[in-house]
Amino acid sequence: MTDDAEAGQAGDGADPLRVAVIIGSTREGRIGDAVGRWFVERARVRGELDLVVLDLAEFDFPVHYPERATEQMTEFAGAIGKAEAFVVVTPEYNRSFPASLKQAIDFAYDEWQTKPVGFVSYGHGSSGLYAVEQLRSVFTELHTVTLRNGVALDFLHTPLEDRAGSCARDRAVRLMLDQLGWWGWALREARAVRPYVS
Repeated sequence: MTDDAEAGQAGDGADPLRVAVIIGSTREGRIGDAVGRWFVERARVRGELDLVVLDLAEFDFPVHYPERATEQMTEFAGAIGKAEAFVVVTPEYNRSFPASLKQAIDFAYDEWQTKPVGFVSYGHGSSGLYAVEQLRSVFTELHTVTLRNGVALDFLHTPLEDRAGSCARDRAVRLMLDQLGWWGWALREARAVRPYVS
């Protein structure tokens, strides 16, 4: 499937696919919230997707991992459990992803299983791809399916607001969402047929 009309057919007769968009940076002065808004603006045109944004900067997570989960930890894990697919928006810090994102990922376990994960990464030069490669290992451990295609933004050469790269970026968003939908509905059906063995 390569366009929005064809992509929508995957969900015909089914409830919209519940997709959680996770904004991973909590750094002051970050651009992650702008990148998240940019992506969600493009994803919302897909009527077959039901989007919820989980901005980690809006959660008050503990500095030290507590013996019992806090209300905010439980809220985040519950949102992960309700979602059927994920898009992680991540910067690249020193060739990896933010500690805030790893902390949040570790608050859930079973809730991630048998669901697809796509990535929107950004950076200067590498487009955040080093962060994505490390996240693939983490999400493989959590029994997810990570998408081959993602959206990679290189702000060294093309700022987010630069129109020159908009066609290629929009095409990358469409392709990733096509694949996310395919896996999301396929895995929804598979979970309904038989329980997953982990």
